[in-house]
Amino acid sequence: MNLPQPQALHAQLLDRTDALLVLRQPVAPPPPAPGQPGSATNYVPAAPEIFVAVLADADAPQGWRALAFNGHVDLGTGIRTSLAQIVAEELEVPLDQLDMVLGHTSASPNQGPTIASASIQISAVPLRRAAAQAREQLLALAAAHWGVAADQLQARDGLVRFADEGDARTLHYGQLLQDQQLHLPLAAPEQAVKLKPASDYRLVGRGAARVDIPAKATGELSFVHDVRVPGMRHGRVVRPPHPGRDGGGFIGRCLVAVDHASVVHLPGNVQVVAEGDFVGVVADREEQAIAAMRALRVQWRPVPPAPDLSDLAGAIRANPAQRRALVDEGDVDAAFKGLETAAVLERSYVWPYQMHASIGPSCAVADFQQGRLTVWAGTQNPHMLRTDLDRLLQLGEDRIEVVRLEAAGCYGRNCADDVCADAALLSMAVGAPVRVQLTREQEHQWEPKGTGQLMDVRAAIGRDGSLQAYDFAVRYPSNDAPMLALLLTGRVPGQPRTLEMGDRTAVPPYRYASRRIACHDMAPLVRSSWLRGVSALPNSFAHDCMIDELAHATGADPVDYRLRHLDDRRAIELVEATARHAGWQCGGPGTRGVPGADGLLRGRGVAYARYVHSRFPGFGAAWAAWVIDIEVNPASGRIAVRRVVVGQDTGMVVNPDGVRHQIHGNVIQTLSRSLMERVAFDAQGVASREWGGYPIIGFRDVPPIEVVLMPRQDEPPMGAGESASVPGPAALANALFDATGQRFYQAPFTPDAVRAVLEG
Repeated sequence: MNLPQPQALHAQLLDRTDALLVLRQPVAPPPPAPGQPGSATNYVPAAPEIFVAVLADADAPQGWRALAFNGHVDLGTGIRTSLAQIVAEELEVPLDQLDMVLGHTSASPNQGPTIASASIQISAVPLRRAAAQAREQLLALAAAHWGVAADQLQARDGLVRFADEGDARTLHYGQLLQDQQLHLPLAAPEQAVKLKPASDYRLVGRGAARVDIPAKATGELSFVHDVRVPGMRHGRVVRPPHPGRDGGGFIGRCLVAVDHASVVHLPGNVQVVAEGDFVGVVADREEQAIAAMRALRVQWRPVPPAPDLSDLAGAIRANPAQRRALVDEGDVDAAFKGLETAAVLERSYVWPYQMHASIGPSCAVADFQQGRLTVWAGTQNPHMLRTDLDRLLQLGEDRIEVVRLEAAGCYGRNCADDVCADAALLSMAVGAPVRVQLTREQEHQWEPKGTGQLMDVRAAIGRDGSLQAYDFAVRYPSNDAPMLALLLTGRVPGQPRTLEMGDRTAVPPYRYASRRIACHDMAPLVRSSWLRGVSALPNSFAHDCMIDELAHATGADPVDYRLRHLDDRRAIELVEATARHAGWQCGGPGTRGVPGADGLLRGRGVAYARYVHSRFPGFGAAWAAWVIDIEVNPASGRIAVRRVVVGQDTGMVVNPDGVRHQIHGNVIQTLSRSLMERVAFDAQGVASREWGGYPIIGFRDVPPIEVVLMPRQDEPPMGAGESASVPGPAALANALFDATGQRFYQAPFTPDAVRAVLEG
């Protein structure tokens, strides 16, 4: 099997002649900001970090090769293609002659975890500048060769030629690099770099076929599940009897005994590994490991019952919290009592615990040899995973290599990191490479969930319909989720850590005369981590359901009312364009609870949001708006989505096809989360163990999706990975009101939930 060799590649590039490298000297990554997730480390690699490499290569078709390196990973979003477009554009090379290397700890720069829609918005910036530096250096080499000024030359498709077409001389990049070993330091952010103007782009802004698809279509190695190494054995783990719970004094202290004799009769040279509450088995073949996992007798101590989450809002409200003020503008209390106030609405909105619901269970392969560990992983956090593995194994980060391959999609943190630690512990114990794949039950129960959330909102409108006051408080159980093996082995205590992550898009986008915004930070109730939209999606659910209800209270059209109270010009233009494309009719209500001749209720909803991420006050990714059309069967409560129009302002669009695909994925996942996804709990913990207990949307329920992209090629690119999800639940809830005449304050909007509201 032709496995990636990132460590060897990196060393070869640094030593190679006939090469131009743009690199930087590594420094220790900044520690996580207070209240934010992350693993602190002081580790600084000895070798420089490479961003762009151009190589003379007589065996290559054009006589040269180009590579680019980025610390983020492609989670199915297509950023490998978009990053390649950015580099190829600035470097002036054909897209199919550039290799992108993503996420390998021994080859790519440490740019933090792949989160917050930041890959194109943030981490692509140094990559673009590095490519521009390399292009200008190649032009300078050609100018010196010909004895002319560099501004007389131009680069195109890996060739340097004269701008004056009367001179036909050319040199390709490989010729320019013969006998050269050029290492350019990456320019500091404040240092000027000659970048191409957007008006000259030939690749960025145009659709490009995904560069990762050919390998997947032809069966080449792409996914970590397919890794095979010589001498590899197979492992399985046995988890303790508190599924999905990682906080409390019992964590890491539950194991009483493991009956090794219960598996000695099984074939496959079965070995049992136990440390603290970590239990695993290793066998020669996969089916043998599965049989041993099922046969192994393990005795556990009783554990305290899990929190009762049958009343999720009550459980979150009762969880001890620390109030954190975010915004306090104007006299909110006076506004609610003012003579000009026509109406005050007070509502609570509830968002459920949800899964990442990766269709493929997490998998990893680990190989510990001669004091060094190599892990083939599907992580979204390669460098952070390396730090956590060092905390677990105490090897030193310089002795741990994470080779990143693709895995099942997650859009947040599933069990991909946990299974790496499982494989590493088993490999070290048995002295051989070990592949571990979780069962569906383990993935469902132990993946860190997207946390539940409670939003309390009070809003006042004036007699003229203006927005007078907004009092918003979000309660967000934390989503830290330390690596499971660290907890089970007792390397870290099971005391939960409170993070400050509930403040994403906590401030509404609309103009209220006075505002009071607060976040109640609290310890987790169950094991949780970030999921697409983090806290922004539920917060926007509250914001845009409330603005819709306020519009109805004033008799205003929902689109017009939003536009009257938006100050952001790009937001206004986006909402207008989305409504126009959807054929929005001002003042045209749905059935509002009166079925049509066919017995169905019909409605249309609108919502707008900009995903604001990172530590408050944070910064924004793309702007997004939805218009959605639905039908509701009042007898069954089933919702059928008939059409979704999504507008998005992503700034500069690197790959329009990629952005459309991203938006489609956002819409499909958001509809699934809004209509059917909710984790079930019992006294032990997570009770949702398989797809029957946690259904996700199927192909037959995916509606037509129409995408409106705003023309902003002269603006900086914004993150598109999550923004289109954020307005979705509110748009759907608002369409439900338009259809049924009833408001919905708690997701998901399952048939049972719809019938309960209609009957109640």
